[in-house]
Amino acid sequence: MKWLKRISLFVLTNVLVLLTVSIAFSLISGFFGLDRSSGYMTYMLVFCAVWGMGGAFVSLLISKWMAKRLMGVQIVDPQTLDTRERDLFLMVQRMAQQAQLPKMPEVGIYESPDINAFATGPSRNNSMVAVSTGLLARMSKNEVEGVVGHEVAHIANGDMVTMTLIQGVVNAFVMFFARILANILASQVEEKMRGVVHLVLVILFDIVFAILGSIAVNYFSRRREFRADAGGAQYAGRDKMLAGLRRLQSTFESLAPDNGTQASVATLKISNRSTGMMALFSTHPSLEARIERLEKAVILR
Repeated sequence: MKWLKRISLFVLTNVLVLLTVSIAFSLISGFFGLDRSSGYMTYMLVFCAVWGMGGAFVSLLISKWMAKRLMGVQIVDPQTLDTRERDLFLMVQRMAQQAQLPKMPEVGIYESPDINAFATGPSRNNSMVAVSTGLLARMSKNEVEGVVGHEVAHIANGDMVTMTLIQGVVNAFVMFFARILANILASQVEEKMRGVVHLVLVILFDIVFAILGSIAVNYFSRRREFRADAGGAQYAGRDKMLAGLRRLQSTFESLAPDNGTQASVATLKISNRSTGMMALFSTHPSLEARIERLEKAVILR
C-alpha cells in the first residue's frame, strides 16, 4: 500500500540520517580519544543537541529548493495568461491575504497523476504552495480551494517550523539516549571488543529509538492537520474544505480494489484509514476523523 510505503520511507530516511551522524561521531570520538575523556558526557550532550536540531533545521532551510528540484515544481508566473494557473495563483493570493502572511507564498504546479498538494519553506516569509496536475484535473474549483486553504493554513500556523523543532528535539534525545545505553552495555564486555560492541549497540538503539520517536512526531503532526483543516475552513469556507476532504474520500473508495485492500490518496499525504499500530505512525488522521471534526468545529470567519 502506498501509505505504508510512504510512512516506511519517512522513518527510514530519518534513521539513515541518524546512523550516518552516529557512525561519524563514533569514529571521530574514538580517533581523538574523546570517548575516554572526563568530559565525554558533556561533549556527547552538546554534540547530540547540535546535530539533532541542526540537521532538522538544515532540512527545513533547503526544503523548498529540494521540492522544486526533486518534484519538478514549476513556479506560476503572476502574469500568466493560462486560466488554470491564473485561478490557482489568485486563490493562494486571496487566502494569503486573509491569513495575513507577511509575504505571498510562491505558487507551484508539478506533473503527477496523484491528487496531491503540499506547503513547504523555512518560514512564513519564504514559503511555497504546490499542487499536482492530477489534483487540478480531478477536483472542482471549490474542492481545490479547500485544499489550498488547508496548505495556506499550514504556513500561517508555522507548522513547518513547529514540526522541525519537534523533530530536532526527538533526534537529539534519540542520539543521546542511544549512546548512554550503548556505553552502559558495552562497558560489560571485554575491552578489546568494547569499541565494536559499542558501535553496533549505538546503531541498534538509534534505529529503535528513531522508530519510537517517530510516534511522538507523528502524534503532533496529526494534531496540526486538524488545525490546518480548521484554517482551511476559515480561509476557503467550511463547505469547500469539507468538499475537498469528501472528494478525497470518494476518490479513495473508487480506487479501492475488489479484494478489500485499500489504495491511498496522496493529497495532504493521507490515507483513508489507519488502524491499530499503524495509526501511531500515520502523519495524518483518517479522512473520517477529519471530516467529523470539521463538521463539529466552530469556524470563525
